[in-house]
Amino acid sequence: MTSESSASSDDQAPGGVHGAREAYGTHEVFRDPWGIPHLRAADALALAYAQGRVTALDRAWQLEVERHRAQGSSASFLGADCVAWDRFARQSRIDDTARRCYAALDAEDPGTARWVRAYVDGVNDGLGAGAARDERFARTGLSPTPWEPWVPLAIWTATHILFAGFATKLWRDRVARALGEDAATLFATDGPGTAGSNGWLVPGDRTATGAAIIAGDPHRFIEDPGVYQQIRLSCPEYDVLGLAVPGVPGLAHFGHTGSAAWAITNAMADYQDLYTEQLRGEGPGLEALGPDGVWEAVARHTEAITVAGGEGAPATTVEVEVLETARGPVIVNEGGRTLSLRYPPRVREDLGFAVLPALLRARTVADIDRAFDGWAEPVNVVHAADSEGGLLHRVAGAVPLRDNTNRLRPVPAWDRGHDWRGWAETPVEPVQGFAVMANARGIASPLGVEFAPPHRANRIRELLSGSADWSPKAMADVHGDTRLASAEPLLALLPALDGLSPAAADLRARLLAWDRHMAADSTDATVFSAFRTATVRRLAADPVFADLAGAPAGPEVFHPWLYLVPRIGYALEGLLTTSLLPGLDRAAHVRAALEETASAGAPDAPWSQVHRLAPWSALPDPEAEWPGLGGDHDCVNATSSVPGFTDLTARASAARYVWDLARREDSLWAVPLGADGVPGSPHHRDQLPLWARCELVPVVTDWTRLTKESA
Repeated sequence: MTSESSASSDDQAPGGVHGAREAYGTHEVFRDPWGIPHLRAADALALAYAQGRVTALDRAWQLEVERHRAQGSSASFLGADCVAWDRFARQSRIDDTARRCYAALDAEDPGTARWVRAYVDGVNDGLGAGAARDERFARTGLSPTPWEPWVPLAIWTATHILFAGFATKLWRDRVARALGEDAATLFATDGPGTAGSNGWLVPGDRTATGAAIIAGDPHRFIEDPGVYQQIRLSCPEYDVLGLAVPGVPGLAHFGHTGSAAWAITNAMADYQDLYTEQLRGEGPGLEALGPDGVWEAVARHTEAITVAGGEGAPATTVEVEVLETARGPVIVNEGGRTLSLRYPPRVREDLGFAVLPALLRARTVADIDRAFDGWAEPVNVVHAADSEGGLLHRVAGAVPLRDNTNRLRPVPAWDRGHDWRGWAETPVEPVQGFAVMANARGIASPLGVEFAPPHRANRIRELLSGSADWSPKAMADVHGDTRLASAEPLLALLPALDGLSPAAADLRARLLAWDRHMAADSTDATVFSAFRTATVRRLAADPVFADLAGAPAGPEVFHPWLYLVPRIGYALEGLLTTSLLPGLDRAAHVRAALEETASAGAPDAPWSQVHRLAPWSALPDPEAEWPGLGGDHDCVNATSSVPGFTDLTARASAARYVWDLARREDSLWAVPLGADGVPGSPHHRDQLPLWARCELVPVVTDWTRLTKESA
């Protein structure tokens, strides 16, 4: 891990290091045994500067990858595989939206805008030294360039623009066309492109100390470096620790101020709409049909994406047409179909960044509640507690009021009945017993269409009900639970099967005797997954789904939402019980899958041997060895495989946390890799073995137990 004194290339860093450092005053950097930065500064601006600088020192490569992704320029050094994303980023106007939101923030809340600029100044002053630590810059020819003040807002938008899963509306539309209108939500479940989380709040009357505990884990695609950064931010005004999003100041999602703490999960709300547009004309005269038959001007320009050549080949360019109607940016314009995207930050010119410094200053649940009143994107369920017994369970974020059809499928732009009509009130509920959030139907139900199955939430409630003296350390058992309740509908079909071969009958007996846990060392879990895979693939081959089985059309960035096999894998429970498919012979497919699995020979490998982590990396390391894991997509330990497609897991807990309101120093946390984003550094992957076992590391709050870096 680099130190302040080791930044030998300071004078080459973008922005001019010494001038900015003098402008913000001194700060101190401490590290705990896991290399986690603890920052101390004279005031909030100096602290924001320090957060930006230490993040750039530790994670320069990650920051520059995220900046380029937000600006639609990642193909310039990562190559042709990134063109699909870069095209979407430009067509959806991510960078332009961030610029507009920052301009509005600067005009309406100059204090917060200045705080964001301080973070950006710190990033710019650390990028040169951070890049010098990471050989990936030289390997790709990437040179860090100075950030503009709106880059954190662009990174935030790029990170969350697909969170609400608006691409699912493309899938529902395809399903309705193939199977009828009543079947539009047939595949409703936690789809492959969404991100979920677990979270639970245990009040003081159920803990060993008499103070509340908040715990949980956000489920995201696991990336290398990790998407969350453990960090502590301390100045005379506040002393807060939590999980930051690299490239964004403050602690938006998970934090502990000492006397109050908060955590979020994805509310699964629907707050983005797709509009079918009708265009006419060409060039600057291009128009779109708006409400009441009025033809409206369409903003139009072209941009060029630079694409790095491979094996020394020269770079090329790809031209992108960028269109925007009165509804929003056009993200699909091919095959005779034009769709625009309407999303709140572009409409409101607000990302809710004023919430970030307000959360750092929070001392009570009431403070946290007031801060989240200004939350915008994405829409989250919030848990909060304080040391005085205050509790909070609410939804936060901007959800438009509009016709229910908007939530389901693309709607006609020319029909005024699909206009947005203001903003929904966000629900709040009292905490009774304990509060659980796991993306299932519940507090956020009025705001969404599709939610996660209830299994994770139900299992967490069941486990929490088993004790009235919870401690932070005991929460690791909840995090690591591997019971797979969603296996039951498939297994329930086995007893009625007749005419089985002896091998299939033996396999049936084994599966019915299985304890339903996807434990890392379970061979029965591996057998079940093989049987489930065979079932999913046989269902996908049924003629009833023939019109959904072809290769997805439209922009490549939306294809993960449009493949039939993963959709059947995630929706298997519902497909096995629905009355909407009378021609589907489920028993025949299950019988054939059982026979197929039996004839292939029951695999004897433990689940962790085939269920291995497969994280995303901008530059994959072919020599990397990733651990095997327990759990599955409907377990509390939500290590998501894609049933029918792969047993590998790319999505899992991007962090785990336990916030103790009695003694913050008894809190615990862990991330999938480590605190440092540089491959080969001591703290790049030192938490990985613990994370794989659902173990957490102690939060260190005593400054005397930390190692101070040289100034």
